Amino acid sequence: MRIVLRTDVESVGRRGEVIEVADGYARNYLLPKKLALEATPGNLKRIGQERRVQEVHEAKEKQEAEALAARIAQLSCTAVRKVGENEVLYGSVTGADVAELLEKEGFSLDKRKILLEEPIKSLGIYEVPIKLHPQVTASVKVWVVKE
Repeated sequence: MRIVLRTDVESVGRRGEVIEVADGYARNYLLPKKLALEATPGNLKRIGQERRVQEVHEAKEKQEAEALAARIAQLSCTAVRKVGENEVLYGSVTGADVAELLEKEGFSLDKRKILLEEPIKSLGIYEVPIKLHPQVTASVKVWVVKE
């Protein structure tokens, strides 16, 4: 059966693609869950209109994320922590801590968007990446200093 995907479906295809799938898969899974439509001329036209609206929406989101990234790039946050011997922190600075520092500066971000590979465990200056949009990543400078 020829269908047009309304959303990205893993291991099947991307939104707007016209693909050939098994009849049972289309009737029992894709069509009832509204993940796809039959590939009729009317549905192809409808999907084209939906795609244009989605592209405009995504462009607006990306532009807003780029503006936010520019504002975040100018920031410099300071995390004050207790240190022990050899300038090693008690505990660490995590993504949640960075989100809290950003919130004090007026930026409300989810801690899952902060891309720290490992928690920061020593004093210094760190560039912490923040994923604002699938195509936009900002970077904030975090100073870890002793109390």
